[in-house]
Amino acid sequence: MAERQEHVLDRLAAVIEQHRGADPSESYTAALLAAGPVKTARKVGEEAVETVIEAVRGDTERLAAESADLLYHLLVLWAAAGIRPERVWAALEAREGQSGHAEKATRTEP
Repeated sequence: MAERQEHVLDRLAAVIEQHRGADPSESYTAALLAAGPVKTARKVGEEAVETVIEAVRGDTERLAAESADLLYHLLVLWAAAGIRPERVWAALEAREGQSGHAEKATRTEP
């Protein structure tokens, strides 16, 4: 596996972990983590819809901003569910160089 350099998402994940257990009245991240994965999953869904809307509208500035919101909420969801980003990065690296159709064919339905 190739050595990976720290990315802004890794730094954001570390900040999210630092807010675990903080006062929810003082930290939005702490409030989301305290609410658990269901609440955070809803926020991910909302942000995904907003991202899609901006993509369809063709507003690239808003698309970038909504994409950042989506990624933030996704990282909070991972934290709430106990998934470290490295686990997701490893899953992506395992798929690297494989066609999307081939990768999808290897998945088992839940």
